[in-house]
Amino acid sequence: MTPSHLSATEAAAQIRQGTLSSVDLTKSCLARIAETDALIGAWAYLDAGQALAQAAALDQRRADGHPLGPLHGVPVGIKDIFDTADMPTALGSTAHPDRRPDTDSAAVEKLRAAGAVILGKTVTTPLAFVSPSKTRNPHNPDYSPGGSSSGSAAGVAAGHMPLAIGSQTGGSVNRPASFCGVYGFKPTRGQISRRGALQTSETLDCVGGFARTLEDVALLNDALTGYDPADSASHDRPRPQTLAGCRAEPPSTPKIAFIDFPPFNMTEPMRDVIEEVAGTLGPHLTRLPTPDCFADFLAGQHTIHTCEIARNLHGDPAIDPEHTDDLVRDLLAQGRAVTEDAYAAARANVAKAESFFAAFFQDYDALLCPASCGEAPLLSENTTGDAVCQKIFTFAGVPTLALPMYISKNNLPLGVQLVGAAEGDDRLFRTAQWLMTHWSQAGMGPIPKGTA
Repeated sequence: MTPSHLSATEAAAQIRQGTLSSVDLTKSCLARIAETDALIGAWAYLDAGQALAQAAALDQRRADGHPLGPLHGVPVGIKDIFDTADMPTALGSTAHPDRRPDTDSAAVEKLRAAGAVILGKTVTTPLAFVSPSKTRNPHNPDYSPGGSSSGSAAGVAAGHMPLAIGSQTGGSVNRPASFCGVYGFKPTRGQISRRGALQTSETLDCVGGFARTLEDVALLNDALTGYDPADSASHDRPRPQTLAGCRAEPPSTPKIAFIDFPPFNMTEPMRDVIEEVAGTLGPHLTRLPTPDCFADFLAGQHTIHTCEIARNLHGDPAIDPEHTDDLVRDLLAQGRAVTEDAYAAARANVAKAESFFAAFFQDYDALLCPASCGEAPLLSENTTGDAVCQKIFTFAGVPTLALPMYISKNNLPLGVQLVGAAEGDDRLFRTAQWLMTHWSQAGMGPIPKGTA
C-alpha cells in the first residue's frame, strides 16, 4: 500500500511515531494526483512545491520535539470557496480567477492549527451552486461526482488525499459523498465557523468534511469545530466529540427510524439498498409515516436558499451572463421574487423544524434515509443530481452522515444517510459505527462490488 492510500488516522499515527514523514506522504499524494487528475479534474489550484514546503516544516517541528496536532503532517483538500492567504480562492467562477484573500478562512485556520498540510484548492461548482463543474466521478468518468463539493469528494475517493472539506447549503456534502463512495459529514449547525467562506445563505450554509473511513471524518470534524463570534450561527457551548463517539459502544441497541418520503424519489437500485439495510436491522428499525410538516420544510429550504443567495450575490460579476448560465439566473430570479412575508414564513419554519427533530430524537437514535435518489447522473445530463434527500435536514440544522454501502453494476457507489439530533453528533457517529459493524457481521461488508 502506498502512503496516499493510508487513512488519515493511520498516517497521523505513523508520522507521530516517526515511521512515515509528512514529506513522503505528501509526495505520494502528489504522485497519485499526477497519475489520475487529468481524467478526474478534482483540483482548481495545486502547487507541489508549496505543499512539500509545508510538509517539510511539519517534519522539522516533529524532529524538534514540539507539540503535534491531531492532523500533523496529513494533507487536506480545501473546497475553492474557503479563503486561503497563500493560494487563490476563485469561488469556482471565471469572474474571479485572480482573487487572492489576505487571510485564511476559519476552517483553514483550524486545519493549520491541527497540523494539516493544506494541499491545494479542490474544484467547486460555480459559486457553490447548481451548475456542474469540470470534475468527473473517479469510479466512472462518464458520470458526475455531484456538487457543489465536487473536487473534494472525487479527490478523496481517488486517493488524492485522505481528507477534504466542503460545504452544504442543500446537499453539497452528503450527495457527492454518496456518488463518490466516501464518508461525508455535515455537523449540527453552528459547530464549525463559516468565517472566510463564500456566503450563499447565512441561514443554511454549513461546513462539512469527506474521508474514506468513518473514524477519519470524525477526526476531521473534531479538528474543525469551535466557537467563533464572527459567525452569527456559531454557539459558545461545548462541542460533541465525534471521534470519541465513533469509538464508543452504544449503551443499548440503537433505535433507528425510516420515513419513506415520496419526494426522495428513489430509483430501484437505491430502494434495493435501503431495503437491504433495513432488512439487516430487523426489529431495530421502525417504519414511520411521512410527517405532514416535511413538505413545508422542503419548500422553506428552497425559499430561503434562493432568496438569500440572490441577495448575497447581488452585484457580483460572477452572476453576469458571460460567467453563469440560464439555470442559475432563473433560480436567482426566483429568489429576488420572494416576498418579505414568504421569507418570514420560511424562517419561522426553521424553528418549527428544529423543534420537530428535537422531539423526534427523544425516541430514536437516528433516522435512516437515502443519501441520494440513486447513482450519479451522467455528465451529459448537465446536472449534479437532486439534493432533495438532504434539504430538510440542512434546513433543520441537524447532523447528517453519508455512509458508502454498495457499488452498482455501473461501477457507481450508492450510499445511505443517517440523521441525528442537534448537538448529538457524537451519538450519531456511535450509531453509525454500530450500523456499519452490524452490516459487516451480516456478511454485507462496506460497498461490495456489483451487488446493486
